[in-house]
Amino acid sequence: MYKVNIDSENHLSILEPRHAKELFQLIDDSRENLGKWLSFPEKTKKVEDSVTFIEKSLKRLFENNGYWSGIWHNGSIAGSIGFLYIDWSARKTEIGYWLGDKFTGKGLVTKAVKQFIDHSFNDLDLNKVELTVASNNLKSRAIPERLGFTQEGTIRKYEYLNGEYHDRVIYGLLKDEWNTTDIISFY
Repeated sequence: MYKVNIDSENHLSILEPRHAKELFQLIDDSRENLGKWLSFPEKTKKVEDSVTFIEKSLKRLFENNGYWSGIWHNGSIAGSIGFLYIDWSARKTEIGYWLGDKFTGKGLVTKAVKQFIDHSFNDLDLNKVELTVASNNLKSRAIPERLGFTQEGTIRKYEYLNGEYHDRVIYGLLKDEWNTTDIISFY
């Protein structure tokens, strides 16, 4: 469908059913670490679960209400990033993301989020991008903080994972706050 080069080693591309096996294997290999902060690894037990996820994402893309892309590093899927929804009346969206264990520490998510922000503001003409992150997930919280998001609040006991409640920190970024240098369009 589309491919956006982030740099010479990394790109983003819409997830398609043909990616399901590789996506599932990445989740399976990183299940323990991903499961600390996210609920989907517990629900992803077989390749068919990844197929279902991708098909739902493509349906949301068709309905103009978000989608998920793969993050590729040197030709291998490294993780995923997506618009959880697009609220066209409020002109805002929320971005979600995750990486497999062996791809962390390379700046991939920061670069991918930057591309999604540029796309949100410049191609989709949205006014606000939000991110919600588990309050104790300091590595993930560093991304919106690095990119100039404002911490807008905390949702207490937002999610129950691994026998405990997790708070979520809400970050927001407005279009007029975004530095638009080095923009790469999705189209």
